[in-house]
Amino acid sequence: MKPIIVGAVLYDPKVSIIWDIIRNFFESRGVPMDVIFFTNYELQVTSHLQGALDIAWNSPLAWIDSQRRSGDACRAIAMRDTDQGRCSHVIVRQGGGIASIADLRGKTLAFGAFDSPQATLIPREHLRRNGLDEGGYECRRFDVAVGKHGDHIGGELDAFRCLQRQEAAASCLIDLNWSAWTRDGTINPSQYRILSTTGNFDHCVFTVRRDFPAEREAAFLKALMAMDYQNPQHREMMDLEGLKKWEPGRTTGFELLTSACRNQNFFA
Repeated sequence: MKPIIVGAVLYDPKVSIIWDIIRNFFESRGVPMDVIFFTNYELQVTSHLQGALDIAWNSPLAWIDSQRRSGDACRAIAMRDTDQGRCSHVIVRQGGGIASIADLRGKTLAFGAFDSPQATLIPREHLRRNGLDEGGYECRRFDVAVGKHGDHIGGELDAFRCLQRQEAAASCLIDLNWSAWTRDGTINPSQYRILSTTGNFDHCVFTVRRDFPAEREAAFLKALMAMDYQNPQHREMMDLEGLKKWEPGRTTGFELLTSACRNQNFFA
């Protein structure tokens, strides 16, 4: 079997370590693989749709872009357990006089990078659905690592620091970061609280084109699903990549982001 070529975006130095481990594991299972790294998702989507890649490890926004640019000719074949059922929070200071989304009208709100689904696009769609459209507040964005679709803490952390400096009335972040940062002391939960939470959404997916051969897809998935968190050799990579189990891909969790892209004219 010729190697399956996978594309991944280098949003963090650990990405190359993760994929070295995955590649070695696939080789041990008789499924040769190689990886091409990209600095941004737009170039990865282009390369995948042009045939340079067999599989793309896509952000949720890159998945939507792949479908948009291919005429819905792509399929989502696998994702992490932690990619399913995520949400984002709008957080405010305790005792800051903000009791509801309506109280944010006319205020400055802090968001992550403009291409971050979790810290900008989905929270803004959530606000719109709850009566606060884009003209109802001042948007302060932190465009860190644009092109990486928020797959990093930079923009979200900068948005929280803006709230912390009292330069914004609220900031937005994914539930995973809220949990991690209240646990490690980055956010003091006695000083900040969740004002509102978005609906659930899904995150990254392994994406293939419609013409990807079924037997190669089956070989890839068989090896991927054989990873076992109880195996210490697998656990190292799975901890780095933030999962305990690979799951079949699904596309039911992208409604919020699809709507956000449409209403915010993102791809225009």
